Amino acid sequence: MRLGSGTFAACCVAIEVLGVAIFLRGFFPVPVRSSSRTEHRAEPPAPEPSTGASSNWTKLPPPLFSKVVVVLIDALRDDFVFGSKGVKFMPYTTYLVEKGASHSFVAEAKPPTVTMPRIKALMTGSLPGFGDVVRNLNSPALLEDNVIRQAKAAGKRIIFYGDETWVKLFPKHFVEYDGTTSFFVSDYTEVDDNVTRHLEKVLTREDWDVLILHYLGLDHIGHLSGPDSPLIGHKLREMDSVLMKIHMALLSKEREALLPGLLVLCGDHGMSESGSHGASSLEEVNTALVLISSAFERKPGDIRHPKHVQQTDLAATLAIGLGLPIPKNSVGRLLFPVVEGKPMREQLRFLHLNTVQLSKLLQENVPLYEKDPGFEQFKMSERLHGNWIKLYLEENSSEVLLNLGTKVLRQYLNALQTLSLSLSRQVAQYDIYSMAVGTTLVLEVLALLLLSVPKALGPAAELDMPLSSPLFSLLFYLTLLVLSAVHVVVCTSTESACYFCSVSWLAAGGAMLLMSALLCALVSALPKTVVGVKHVGKSPAPSSSRWSELDLLILLGTTGHVLSLGASSFIEEEHQTWYFLVSTLCLALCQEVYRNHFLSSDGDPRGGLHTEPGPEGTTPVGAKGCALLEDDRTRAAASAFKRLGGADQRMVLASPWAVLCCCRLLRALNQTGVQGAHRPDLGHWLTSSDHKAALSVLAALSLLAVFLLVQRRCSPMSKVALALGLLGVYCYRAAIGNVMSPWQRGNSDISKGIVEARFVYVFVLGILFTGTKDLLRSQVSAAGVPARTVGLWEIHSGLVLLAALLLRPHNLPVLVSSLLVQTLMAKCVWKPLNHGVAEVTVMHYWFGQAFFYFQGNSNNIATVDVSAGFVGLEHYVEVPAAFLTTFATYVGPILWASHLVNYLSSESSSHSALRRACFCYALICSIPVSVYIILVTSLRYHLFIWSVFSPKLLYEGMHLFITAALCIFFTAMDQTKLTKP
Repeated sequence: MRLGSGTFAACCVAIEVLGVAIFLRGFFPVPVRSSSRTEHRAEPPAPEPSTGASSNWTKLPPPLFSKVVVVLIDALRDDFVFGSKGVKFMPYTTYLVEKGASHSFVAEAKPPTVTMPRIKALMTGSLPGFGDVVRNLNSPALLEDNVIRQAKAAGKRIIFYGDETWVKLFPKHFVEYDGTTSFFVSDYTEVDDNVTRHLEKVLTREDWDVLILHYLGLDHIGHLSGPDSPLIGHKLREMDSVLMKIHMALLSKEREALLPGLLVLCGDHGMSESGSHGASSLEEVNTALVLISSAFERKPGDIRHPKHVQQTDLAATLAIGLGLPIPKNSVGRLLFPVVEGKPMREQLRFLHLNTVQLSKLLQENVPLYEKDPGFEQFKMSERLHGNWIKLYLEENSSEVLLNLGTKVLRQYLNALQTLSLSLSRQVAQYDIYSMAVGTTLVLEVLALLLLSVPKALGPAAELDMPLSSPLFSLLFYLTLLVLSAVHVVVCTSTESACYFCSVSWLAAGGAMLLMSALLCALVSALPKTVVGVKHVGKSPAPSSSRWSELDLLILLGTTGHVLSLGASSFIEEEHQTWYFLVSTLCLALCQEVYRNHFLSSDGDPRGGLHTEPGPEGTTPVGAKGCALLEDDRTRAAASAFKRLGGADQRMVLASPWAVLCCCRLLRALNQTGVQGAHRPDLGHWLTSSDHKAALSVLAALSLLAVFLLVQRRCSPMSKVALALGLLGVYCYRAAIGNVMSPWQRGNSDISKGIVEARFVYVFVLGILFTGTKDLLRSQVSAAGVPARTVGLWEIHSGLVLLAALLLRPHNLPVLVSSLLVQTLMAKCVWKPLNHGVAEVTVMHYWFGQAFFYFQGNSNNIATVDVSAGFVGLEHYVEVPAAFLTTFATYVGPILWASHLVNYLSSESSSHSALRRACFCYALICSIPVSVYIILVTSLRYHLFIWSVFSPKLLYEGMHLFITAALCIFFTAMDQTKLTKP
């Protein structure tokens, strides 16, 4: 079967996406879980330990609180309550923290710091898997044991108002609820008013035991304008008044109740300095946790500083407070200050129940649990506790009893700390079999791509893929038999859950067939490649054989970037790698431009280079032929440079320097990474409320520049649509209050911008439709190449207009710079210097990666701008929101790939240019992914595996998926017919 190299590359990347998906499913582990099958019926609690005289306390302790109100404020960073903002904007809460009956904590949330996994951690006490980041957009019902399920089983009446994620996680658990959409980040007012409006009535009623309120406004403000926005203060003041109202209502109810009430103020995650969350910076993981109850008496002068605890500790504390069993999968510890005012026997009983639950979980997840220090401490504590019970039953009060009880308390607390730490370390149980299957698929595809390089990048850009011979070979059937045997052995002997074993036999068989076929294709391709190399070695070679400086730079740069992925610091600061590579590339192009200038000035276009022609009718190929091709290109470039006019020559000489300066200026716009993210940058200066006028002028000028750079090759109708669309972009930003406009009067006219955004979408779709129509017309009419060129450029223009709408106003200069650099490189560098398809493709890839970071992205999930996914949407719709967020995040690589198609279609004289470009693009994207999955497998027990390496793995997986889509686009645009064999 004969395939174009573009089609072949697209198929390979699609298989690679499948392999990476299987690898990801195996890599992101399932957290430790209890193997108990009594999930839906209560287990009898552990009896109180005793020696000698038997204790009759075999039941759960009674509840400590009559009513519990949980107020979860999304993105409540610890310093919003305990810092200067808390003192200024939350005076009532600050009073309770400093002088009132309360206990304050800084609760650490483990990555990923996004809402759904954090709610799971709060209610189950377990550490959700990192894969919950993906499921955060569509939360399934929570099946594991949790406080909400235990409370419902105990007959507690639970009311919930707020983020609808709770309703999805706990369906049919609430006697009354009102969910609000959590992903419409442009709304920070109504989303909280819908919660508060219920308080007046519900606080006066007696028909509930647990009230849960989840406020989203603070998080939405952070996504829109960051933690330093003046809106943060207004929202904190609003939350303070809500807390005061709830606290007063609980105090009034206590006069008629036997037990006090409990008010819990907490956050699910923090907020980074950019206003987002998802990663592991201190601002994102440190959240406020305040427990308020009249039971927590405080003497005058008693100063209680916030203690650092784990977020998972709240589940055990709530369970004890409500008189419920601790969730089976909880790795958290009881917050001891909550019970330290109780009698000694009750304190020991609470701690014993917690340690028994943790020790059971340890036994079910750690094979050698008996040697674990925490388990040994637990056994020692239990023996001491038994001795204390014996003494207590014999003699009710004595100094010896008090001293022994204090010793047992310390022993229990130490055992709890050690057990919780041991279980937290056991959270990662990797699915090695699924990881191995995914890795095998990826590496087979990469090897096949590498072996296909000589044919795929040849003049015809075609490959012969013999399908019948591998599929009917003995190797194919032997490989399939071995893989099937391995699959049966692994799936029947493994004790842990394995994803690849849980799929149907049809799907697993298909994957094994694919692996066998790829192996046979490799074996059949290897001899052909070796023979081709030997043939090249025997062919006449030019006298001077060398690579160009640009080829060496591309090779060394790609190799260096791939090797840097093994270091956590290089991943955190990967933007510096790409900034260095594009800057070095600009300097190399400067050297090449000036060399051609001096060669043409000397009147010797050959530049003193001498090459011997090959045999008549042959073209030098292979490594030794590279020098001849390089010399030919050098002479052609020098001749072309000499034919340019004086102004054009000066433009060519200045272009690399202009691109270098442009890239340097963009580095000051957005600080990213970890080391420099906190430093002030131009983006923060522009987005502050004091510089709104400057941002407005910059946005208007940027949109004008976008129009001037894009319109030159559009049809008249598309020019009008582009102009109106860019005007609509400014109107949208003015409508939501990002920029100023003459028709707005204060903040009262600020809206969600739904109409304005949809106005722009109409023109985006219109331009894309016009471009598609021109492409179809070029295939069926005599218009041919001109119509195709216009159609491709109009599709590019539609994508640029969509990017202008989704990017934040301060990032519009990034879009302008991208278009300007594309124009300069195409007209003043690539065309005059006669760069080949492979070099142009790699340079497009490098610039696309650099502009990914120029717009403020990083390998940190917190830098994903989720607000872009809701531009023009009145309600959360999953597919459009995911598409818009992905496009806004990867707008740099997408626009540079789109420009590559346009450039090769209009400027390249080779009919197979798009095929070779597609193959090069697929190869250069596949190499980092393939190497990286090997690196993360070997580093899976690294200290920073979840905070640094795992987010990067998600980014690489998504980038590969986008690469597959781009390769399909390349292949669809390739109209070259295959040659007959």
